Amino acid sequence: MSDRFIVLSGCSGGGKSTLLEELRRRGHVVVEEPGRRIVQEELASGGQALPWLDLTAFARRAIAMALADREAVRDHPGLVFFDRGLVDAASALEVSGGEPVLAGPAAGHRYNRRVFLTPPWPDIYAGDAERRHGFDAALEEYDRLEKLYPALGYETVILPKVSVVERANFVLDQL
Repeated sequence: MSDRFIVLSGCSGGGKSTLLEELRRRGHVVVEEPGRRIVQEELASGGQALPWLDLTAFARRAIAMALADREAVRDHPGLVFFDRGLVDAASALEVSGGEPVLAGPAAGHRYNRRVFLTPPWPDIYAGDAERRHGFDAALEEYDRLEKLYPALGYETVILPKVSVVERANFVLDQL
């Protein structure tokens, strides 16, 4: 199962969602980022599990959602592309003062060994109601993830700064 689960991670605002939409357009199953879905739900309900209010609660919800996402697509026979996943959520939990990533659920629920990282790309970075952190915070997160994935035994592939069609072709060619 884990060989079919492909993670797109990397710098916030680096084009992951746009790339996933292109992969969806091509007929692949994609799973949207847990963090963005949680922020939307919390903002709509007046909740507090937001990264800028309670990072620990946010990260715990993201881990639970990432586990549920994996279960929901477990029986899909083809490739499944994830916008972030357990490792990203566990990294946020570790930053908030929670348990270390290496001891958490990210270590026991594997994805394809090859993880695609969107590099920092200031030209396309934009904040919004759900992405309230600045580019400097996005860079810190990217640096953390760029080190963390290999520490967990993943091979990281940095996506080129090219058009979304070329990026999708690149990912599919790599697989």
